Amino acid sequence: MAWTPAPATDSDDTGLVAALRASAPYVHAHRGRTFVIHIPGEAAASPRFADLIYDIALLHSLGVRLVLVAGARPQIDAALAADDVPTRFIEGVRVTDSAALACVRQSVGSLLMTLEAHLSTSLASTPMGGARIATVSGNLVTARPVGVAGGVDHGHTGEVRRIDTASLNAHLARGHIVLLSCIGYSPSGEIFNLVAEDVAAASATALAADKFVLLHPGAAMHARFSDTAPGLSIEAARRLLATDDDRLSGADRARLAAAIAACQAGVDRTHLVSFETDGALLRELYSRDGIGTMVAADSYDALRTANPEDLGGVLALIEPLAAAGLLVPRSREAIELDIGHYIVMARDGLITACCALIPYADEAIGELACVAVHPSYRGQHRAGALLGEAERRARAAGLDRLFVLTTKAPHWFIEHGFSAATIEDLPLAKRALYNYQRNSTVFIKPLADNA
Repeated sequence: MAWTPAPATDSDDTGLVAALRASAPYVHAHRGRTFVIHIPGEAAASPRFADLIYDIALLHSLGVRLVLVAGARPQIDAALAADDVPTRFIEGVRVTDSAALACVRQSVGSLLMTLEAHLSTSLASTPMGGARIATVSGNLVTARPVGVAGGVDHGHTGEVRRIDTASLNAHLARGHIVLLSCIGYSPSGEIFNLVAEDVAAASATALAADKFVLLHPGAAMHARFSDTAPGLSIEAARRLLATDDDRLSGADRARLAAAIAACQAGVDRTHLVSFETDGALLRELYSRDGIGTMVAADSYDALRTANPEDLGGVLALIEPLAAAGLLVPRSREAIELDIGHYIVMARDGLITACCALIPYADEAIGELACVAVHPSYRGQHRAGALLGEAERRARAAGLDRLFVLTTKAPHWFIEHGFSAATIEDLPLAKRALYNYQRNSTVFIKPLADNA
């Protein structure tokens, strides 16, 4: 596990300072939180494995309470092949007879020792210098047999029955990293081979984990499927799981199923992250946008009414566009007075998009104004989401039309149902304030047909 850092340069130092500052809010937010991380067996054979362990050790040093769940599919497959023990799967679940169980025990035991050895590193010449991490494992997962399913006796294949939450929390409170595996034990002393992703999901659920991370090989899941977003709702994840696309492997399906199960059971966010991308785990957890694919029980981007604390973020979006002539300049005082009319989209405290809905109730019409999206988040349908929310609020307020004045984006509004109109179609108060020098085009959209 030799590790040689690259020589530092001035530009590296500048990047380091910026990265530390950007990650600081997440360091504070994650300290004392519980993360459950599933490490598939493929990771142990990867050249990135040592770096992954270093990153996990860094999480621990930053105050994160860690439960690691080790999968061992490739190790078990290799042990079965070496001993010439046949195996079969029923609906993705391994049938484990006595001979196969011996291979499972051997593989899992060896893998856990490998993990413990890597986490024991504390040489000053490595990123884990002085870490001195304590790990614990044991009979923390109670299992029951699958029994006969589909007419087949699954032997020593089991299901999670209970997670020993009290013991897990006690170990975590002492600063230990807890190591779990695909092995579970019955009250009668039997040993069962479990699906590691199920153990991870059950652990995350039982602990009410703040983060549930499932590592995987290859590219990010959303990068492999062009119609998949980096952030998935539970329903979107279900649709992906239901596809018959060959690119979605059995292991991918197990991970997706575990992510969905955990979110349905109360875990707010599950992250699917590639262990083959250097630093992906840290980038996912300590940056605003991450690098992996997230399954969330709620929307990662909050869409809400602006409040006075959002004033700075709204101004940061509007002022550059006003300076470029794309929006009408508005003073800080004017925006502050109208802040209750603004709708914002926020991600981890950053205002990524905004618009204003100004009602003219006497004429049952509203103005859509100040539509602005942060440069880093353009092309992600945020403006469309704001428009949809503005329309919903306008209809709820009894308005039957929306109008907009624009000089640069007529085609976007036409594509979203607006039609060209005249100045005479504007409400009287707005007509009196129309800036003929700016010569904005008027567009109106009826709302009654969309109710």
